[in-house]
Amino acid sequence: MVVEGRGSQSRGSQFQYIMVQKKGTKQNIGVIQLNRPKALNALCDGLMNEMKVALDLFENDPQVGAIVITGNEKAFAAGADIKEMQNSTFQECYRSNFLAGWNSVSTVRKPVIAAVNGYALGGGCELAMMCDIIYAGEKAQFGQPEILLGTIPGAGGTQRLTRAVGKSLAMEMVLTGDRISAQEAKEAGMGTSVCLLIGPFSGGPIWEEMEAESFLQ
Repeated sequence: MVVEGRGSQSRGSQFQYIMVQKKGTKQNIGVIQLNRPKALNALCDGLMNEMKVALDLFENDPQVGAIVITGNEKAFAAGADIKEMQNSTFQECYRSNFLAGWNSVSTVRKPVIAAVNGYALGGGCELAMMCDIIYAGEKAQFGQPEILLGTIPGAGGTQRLTRAVGKSLAMEMVLTGDRISAQEAKEAGMGTSVCLLIGPFSGGPIWEEMEAESFLQ
């Protein structure tokens, strides 16, 4: 979904749930691609643990000026892994400090960009909002559908969504589970721009645009 520039360096062999590369002509863009396509990139504990490792790698790499988190054309991330959570009681989740590690994205000191295509729902929407900038593909959809399972967003969505789109729209999305399109997200203030996002291993203009940003100079 994110576009490759000239040259790339892969670190994906050490991860099961994500693919990690450095891209760009100067190898100064760190890319983390969620890689659970059969599960629509559902955010399981293993994936989030691997993401923290990858974020730490890029955070400590002086060559990397910014980090991109992306998925595939069908889904950025369709939410937390419900199968992993379904047998846990509230007490078990509370005692285990469930979702505590998710906040690692928002504590990274380098700029973090979410490149979103397809579904960014539930935990996926929360993950995108933890990033500093959101670039949305034309087919991106954002939503907090947890209410349809009888719960509410648990990884900061109620706070970040309200700050991003305002109280009224945030309440509507959280209380109904309705989704908004990429264009609606941009108009509401959630996304920076709506643009063409294509495969992470194909060529295209967005890397040149990212490399031109001042924080990569």
